[in-house]
Amino acid sequence: MGTTGMTAGKLAAAVAPLLPRLELDAAGVTCLHGVADAAQGVLRLEHARRFPDAIRLAAHALPKREAVWWACMAARAVPARYPVDADADALEAAEAWVRQQDEPGRYRCMELAMRSGCRGPEAWAAVAAFWSGGSIAPAGAQAVKPAAQLTGAAVTSALTLAAVRDDPAQAASRYSRFLAALRDIAAGGAGRIPVEDPIWN
Repeated sequence: MGTTGMTAGKLAAAVAPLLPRLELDAAGVTCLHGVADAAQGVLRLEHARRFPDAIRLAAHALPKREAVWWACMAARAVPARYPVDADADALEAAEAWVRQQDEPGRYRCMELAMRSGCRGPEAWAAVAAFWSGGSIAPAGAQAVKPAAQLTGAAVTSALTLAAVRDDPAQAASRYSRFLAALRDIAAGGAGRIPVEDPIWN
C-alpha cells in the first residue's frame, strides 16, 4: 500500500452519513463529491492538504476500536516535553481497552482521563474508549447511551492535540505520519508510528 492509494478495508464506510459530523466548508464538501467510500475521501482530503478534515473523516469512519487505537498510536508518537504520569496512565488504560473491551476497563479510561485533566491526546484517547458504547452514566445509574459521533469527536481531538503538541510548526508532517499509520490500520495492521526524538531548546 503506497502513499497514493489506500485499501478501503476498515474505511469502507459510506461518506454521506458522516458529512453532518465533519463540519466541512463548501470546498471540503466539493472535495468529497462522488467518493466511493471513506478511504477515497481521506485520500482526496489528504491530497488537497486538508489534513484536519482527513483526520476527522477517518476518526468517524473507522470502527471504534480501531479509531481508539489510532489515537493511542498518535499520542505515543509525539511525547510531551514534560510528561505527566496521569496522561501515561490514561493512555495505558485506552490501549488495554482496545485489547479487551470490558466495562471495568472502559470506565477506568474515563476515570484516568478526568484525573489527568483531559488536556492531552492520551486523555482524549481514553475518553474515546469510554464513549465507544455501553452507558456513559455513572456506574449503577440508569444507562445513558453515548451519541454515535462521540468517539470520532474524541479521536479527532486526540490526533489534533498530538499534531500540535509543543511545536505546532510540525503539525503538517505529523498529520502525514498519522495518515500513513491510518492506511496500515485500515488494512488490518497495527499502525505503529515511530516515536519522535525531539530536540528542544
